[in-house]
Formats: sequence, structure tokens, C-alpha cells
Amino acid sequence: MFKWYTELTQPEKRTYWACFSGWGLDAMDTQMYALAIPTLIALWGMTRGEAGLLGTTVLIMASLGGWIAGILADRYGRVRILQITILWFSAFTLLSAFTHSFWQLMFTRGLQGLGFGGEWAVGAVLISETIRPQVRGRAVGSLQAGWAVGYGVAVLLSTLIFNTLEPALAWRVLFAIGLLPTLLVLWIRRHIEEAPVFAQTRAASAADRPGIWAVFARPLRATTLKAILLTFGIYGGNYVMITWLPAYLKLVLHLSITNVGGYLAINILGSFAGAFLNGWMADRFGRRRTFIVIACLQAVAVAIYTLTPITLPVTLVLGFVLGTLQSGTAAGTGAYLAELFPTRIRASAQGLCGNAGRAVGAIMPTLVGVLGARVELGAAMGLCACASYLLVVTAALLLPETRGRNLSQVDGDSDVAAAAEAGEAPMRSVPVHGDVR
Repeated sequence: MFKWYTELTQPEKRTYWACFSGWGLDAMDTQMYALAIPTLIALWGMTRGEAGLLGTTVLIMASLGGWIAGILADRYGRVRILQITILWFSAFTLLSAFTHSFWQLMFTRGLQGLGFGGEWAVGAVLISETIRPQVRGRAVGSLQAGWAVGYGVAVLLSTLIFNTLEPALAWRVLFAIGLLPTLLVLWIRRHIEEAPVFAQTRAASAADRPGIWAVFARPLRATTLKAILLTFGIYGGNYVMITWLPAYLKLVLHLSITNVGGYLAINILGSFAGAFLNGWMADRFGRRRTFIVIACLQAVAVAIYTLTPITLPVTLVLGFVLGTLQSGTAAGTGAYLAELFPTRIRASAQGLCGNAGRAVGAIMPTLVGVLGARVELGAAMGLCACASYLLVVTAALLLPETRGRNLSQVDGDSDVAAAAEAGEAPMRSVPVHGDVR
């Protein structure tokens, strides 16, 4: 499952670690807010509604940021815009440390969200265009493990800081540490170059500047909408579980604070493993089949978790399984979205489709709250999550298979787009039969 890494060239490895670190540091800065929420509620008298509004604002701004960064990356280069997005979300995480009110924090967090969405979009395209088709699924999918690493680092830092300093100072120090990702930019400037496929396309059509609505032009419109449906289902289901599971564990299963913390640790460990599992399955069995299988397994696991009586040991085991599956579906989007669109608009399409799914998916946790007023919390969670996974299966059936697609075939990009619109999948690429390690 991991031999693919030893087969990467030196430039591929450098690009891989640049994108892995960027995503991990992005997660660290983003999750710092979630860890500081209880303190801000206590210090500022912030309501839960205001805290939720901040979270929703970040997701919406991330959607916009992903699209903007993608458009800029198609025009000015992936590496340059990747650096800018890292500097952007780091700077506004730092500025959050100096806020004194809800509205000030809303402003800095909203602008931080622009960089959050932009970094993922540009990094996923850069690594997809750099890595060879035979191992692209595993390499790009494993980047999702960076989120688990960044989340874990944020938890460790917050534990250390809040146990050392007074709460009124601790949360500010935590946000100030968010400036650290800027050091990664210095390394990227020295070691990372543009992917050959993008450099060739840019040289061949230097005057071609696709418009901001190019992703909705024929023959790509249907592919774009189907891809958004896919990511909506993925993130909608994941957000239901991520948002409501702590409350479900405490209020319905009546777990103690210690047991809830243990569950979250196991869940994060599962998320780390899921990134590698998805990549291996996607390269071995195909992108569409992997999405369908994992989404179906998610529906079964969620139904067991929320609709049946389970013991504490089963809760912990299923926590690992749920984390693995949640990370697995999200990990598959990076390579798949890049393979669906031509080089000239690949970054803008990746940014729009990936982050629009996040933004629209954010309504699902709210829907759980509405349904939870009429039915049991577990039933509301199970219904909304399983409905989301059904959307994943539907979208995967409608989209073409792209395993092994060679992104370096620049001249045929428009033909690929047309075939994708028609539901076909021309494999003008390297064979993936036989030894797919």
C-alpha cells in the first residue's frame, strides 16, 4: 500500500510534502477556532448561534476562495498562488488573535476562510498534475492524512497552552501560533516548480485566459454540476457526523468527557488511515467504484451507530470505522476532480466543485437540528447522513471513470471534456492492469 512513495521522483516527493504540509497547517489553523470556541463563549458571552454562524461563514468564504484561487492559479501558476493562499490564511489567523468582539472575529475568520478554500484547491491540482497516473490516487488521496495530522497538532498545542496560560491569554497565543505556516512558503519558493503539464499548456496558449464562468460553458457544464453533487453528498454526510457526534455521544449514549475524548482520538486515527485506504482502492478498483463502495459502507456504519443500541467497545470500534470512511470519501475528490477537467481550467474547476460542495453540505447539520426537534437525534443524524451518501452514489454513477488518465496529453484535453460530458472515459494514458501496487 505504501510502496508507491519509494517510486516517486525527487521533484514528485518535494511537491508531495509541500502539499501535505500545506494541508496539515491549513487544518491546524482552521481547527484552532473550534478548540477556542468554549473559551470565547465564556469570555465574550458569545451565543451558540453566533459560534455556529462563524463556522458557516468560513465554509461559505472557503467556497468562494477556492474558486478565486483556482481561477488565479489557471492564469498565474499553481506554485505562486499556493504560496499566496498559505500566507493569506496564516496572516488572518494571526490577526484573529487581536480581535475583541464577535464582529471583528467574523471579519478575520471570514477572510481566513478564503485562504483555507484556496490552499486546498490549488494544492490538489498541483500534486495531481505532478504525480504520474499509476499512483496518482494513492499520492493525492494520502494528502487527506495531513488534515488529521494538523488537527492533532492543534489539539496538542491547545492542551499545552490552555493548561499553561490563563484562558483570556491562551486563545490569543493559540491563534498567534497560526503564523508558523509562513515558514513553509520559504521552502516552497526554493524547491517547488510548476508541473510540466501546466507549463506546456501555458506555453502553448499564453494568450488564452479562460473566463470565470468557463467551468459552466459547454461541454463542461453537466460535468461541473455532477461533480458539485458528488462533493455535496460527501461533505454533507461528513459534516453531519463531525458536527453532531460529540453531542450524540454525550446526550444520547451518555458517555463521560473522558470517553468522548477517547472516541475523538480514535476517530482522528481512523481519518488518518482512511486517506491511504481510499487512494489504494481508487488506483486498484477505479474512482467511481471506490466512491460507491465507501458511501454504501458509510450508510451502513451510520445506521448501526445512530439507530441501534451499542455498547462502549462497539462505539469506539465504529468511531475508527466512521473516521476511516469519512476521510476516505473526502480523500478521493482531489485526484478525481483534477482528472475530470482540462488543464486550462482545471484549478478553477477544482476550486469551485470541491468548495461548493463544502458550502452546500453545510446545510445538512442545520437540517439535523431541525429534524431533531421532531424525532430522536440519532434518527435525524442517520436520515440526513444516509441521504447524503445516496447523493454520492448517484453522482458517481453519472460521472465517468478516470483511473489512469494521463493529464500530460494537453492537445486532447478538450476531447476529454467532451467525452466526460457524454459519459465516456477515453483512456489515452498508461495502462493500469496487472501490477498496481
